[in-house]
Amino acid sequence: MHAKSLLVVDDDADLRTLLSGYLGEQGFDVTEAGDGRAMAAALAAGSFDLVILDLMLPGDDGLTLCRNLRAESTVPILMLTARGDELDRIIGLEMGADDYLPKPFNPRELLARIKSILRRAHERGGDEKTVRELAFAGWVLDLGARHLIGSDGVVTPLSSGEFRLLSALAENANRVLSRDQLMDVLAGRESGPFDRTIDVMISRLRRRLGDDAREPVLIKTIRSEGYVLATTVERRA
Repeated sequence: MHAKSLLVVDDDADLRTLLSGYLGEQGFDVTEAGDGRAMAAALAAGSFDLVILDLMLPGDDGLTLCRNLRAESTVPILMLTARGDELDRIIGLEMGADDYLPKPFNPRELLARIKSILRRAHERGGDEKTVRELAFAGWVLDLGARHLIGSDGVVTPLSSGEFRLLSALAENANRVLSRDQLMDVLAGRESGPFDRTIDVMISRLRRRLGDDAREPVLIKTIRSEGYVLATTVERRA
């Protein structure tokens, strides 16, 4: 079994060295990059199972790099953010990050987040062996390619977080899923009372599906309960 490959992008050389050593001891193959240019070179040279991306970088910042990477890849992105900077975390999720971790953090918490993301990717891969597509309302969710296909044949790429969330809603069509259930699907952790991660991701999915946020037809908000994909879903092998 090959070691999972991680790319750590942070301009703090000491932190990169610390994380590289710690994660290497945990069995990961770690590559370091200090800025966007080094990140691009690493991505061009090989593939990664997950990218750990700092928000504050010289040159192109983490948000710009996140957006650019998401436009061409579905590799999971774990963003490192300044503690208490909720706006940047929300924007990061809007740009396609799958999860975030405020600085300073305990390396063990970072390890738990990484394992959670990779475990869900593995579990999703097992499900793909029996069901290849989920079709609903003129859309097809391709579980192998991890993207949406419209009725016009146009392909819409999804971030890994968007894919996991939409898969959960589609697999539980017409059943309300609570914010806590969706947070577990998305990041494998509990949400705080002011955590807007799920709201941001639902908003992203509604835009992907052309679902009016003011009067959504597909992904509906059930007050004080959660969200539901209110349509019939066909499971295709």
